[in-house]
Amino acid sequence: MIPVTSFAGRKVAVFGLGGSGLVSASALLAGGADVIGWDDNAGTVAKATSAGIPTADLRHADWSKIAALVLAPGVPLTHPAPHWTVGLARAAAVDVIGDVELFCRERRRHVPNAPFVAITGTNGKSTTTALTAHLVAGAGYDAQVGGNIGTAILSLEPPGRGRVHVIEVSSYQVDLAPSLDPSVGILINVSEDHLDRHGTLAHYAAVKERLVAGVQENGTAIVGVDDNWCQAAADRIEQAGKRVVRVSVRRPLADGLYVEAGRIIEASGGSRTDIALLGGIGSLRGAHNAQNAACATGAARALGLSIDQIQSGLRSFPGLAHRMEEVGRKGRVLFVNDSKATNADSAAQALACFSDIFWILGGKAKTGGLSTLTGFFPRIRKAYLIGEAAAAFATELEGKVPYVVAGTLDRAVALAARDAEAADMAEPVVLLSPACASFDQYRNFEVRGDAFRQLVLALPGLVGPR
Repeated sequence: MIPVTSFAGRKVAVFGLGGSGLVSASALLAGGADVIGWDDNAGTVAKATSAGIPTADLRHADWSKIAALVLAPGVPLTHPAPHWTVGLARAAAVDVIGDVELFCRERRRHVPNAPFVAITGTNGKSTTTALTAHLVAGAGYDAQVGGNIGTAILSLEPPGRGRVHVIEVSSYQVDLAPSLDPSVGILINVSEDHLDRHGTLAHYAAVKERLVAGVQENGTAIVGVDDNWCQAAADRIEQAGKRVVRVSVRRPLADGLYVEAGRIIEASGGSRTDIALLGGIGSLRGAHNAQNAACATGAARALGLSIDQIQSGLRSFPGLAHRMEEVGRKGRVLFVNDSKATNADSAAQALACFSDIFWILGGKAKTGGLSTLTGFFPRIRKAYLIGEAAAAFATELEGKVPYVVAGTLDRAVALAARDAEAADMAEPVVLLSPACASFDQYRNFEVRGDAFRQLVLALPGLVGPR
C-alpha cells in the first residue's frame, strides 16, 4: 500500500466504498488523515465499518472542515448530473479528487522523478498497459501495474528507484486527477464512448487529452494520430512545448512510430530504424494490437529500453485473458477466447484477424445488433448463437451466414469444434467474440470467458497454442 501523507492531520471525505474506495480510505488513514467514509449502499457502508474505516453520513458533515472529497471513479462527477456529494463539496469550495490524484501527490512529494507511465484511450488501454508492464519487467525493472486494469493504484508498492508504475487510467479517473503528471503519457485513440458520463464527444476527448497534456517537464507524450481528435491533441501538446511521439498504423510518419508490413518503425530527422517485428506474435494480431504494440514500444523507448529488449518482450507477451486469448489448438483448429468483446465494434477487431471463422456469439444484446459487422460475414464459415440475442441475430444472419441456434455455450463449443475439425481449411478458428454483454447467462465477461476456456481445455487432443 502507498500511505497518503499529503493529507496528514486533515479531514478527508471518501465516497464510494467499493474496491478502490476502501483502498483509498485505508491509504489515507495510513498516512495520518482523519477519514470519513460513506456510500449510498448501506451494506457497503457496513462492510467498510467492519474493515475499520470510520463512516458517517456525509449529508450531515461539516464541509467547512473537510480538505478534500475523494470520489470513486464510478460516481458521476458531471453527467448526467453531479452526485449529491459533489454538490456539497463544491458549495464548500472543497476539491473533488480520486485515487490517481492521491498517487500523483504522493509521488511528487517523495520521489518526483520515479518513472510513471499513464495510459488512456477509448480502446486498447488494458492491452497496452499489460504489454508496457511486460516490456518493463523483462528489462529488469519492478513493474507495478494497476489503475483501471483492476488493481487499485494505492494498493501498489510506493514509487521508488528501479520501480516503474504502469497505470491504466479511465476517463473517469482522469476527470478526478487535476494534477496528473506522468513521466510518460499515452493516448491511444479516441472514439465515441461514455457520453452518458461526459455529455459530448468533444468533452470526452478533452478529458482524455488532459492525461498526455499533463506530462511532466522532460516527459514524453505518446499519441496515436489515426483519428482526428488525437491528431489535434498531439499538435496542441507539441505547441505547448512538450515532447510528443506520434504513432500511426495507417501511414508512414516523418517523425514518430509507425507500423508498416508488420514492422514497428521509428522515424526521426529523416532516418528510419526498424524497432520490432510483429509477424507471428499471436497475442498481437490485428491492426488494433499493432497500435497497442507501437504505443507500448514508444513508452519503452522513452524509458530507455533497447531494441533487443523490446523485440524480446513483444514476442514473449502472453496477451490478456478474454481478449484475443489463444486457448489452444486441436489439430489445425485454433480456439480463441475474445469474451471481452461485449459490443459489435469490439468483435470487429477479432473478426478482422482471421479468415475462416466458426463464430460463437450472443448474450444480452446492445443497440445496433450486428449491422456494423456485415463486411466480415465472408470470413465466417458458420455462426453459433447463444443467449437472449440468438433469435434477433438469427434474423440478421439469415441468408448471409450459415448458423445454428446453440442456446448455450457448452453446446456451441461442441458444435463449433466438430464443424471446424471437419472443415477443409488450413487454420479454422473457433472464436468466442460475443458482440454482447454476458448478463443473461453469466455474471460478467470474465466468467463467460473462463467457462469457454474450461470447455475448450476439456476437448480431447487439445494442445497449447503455438
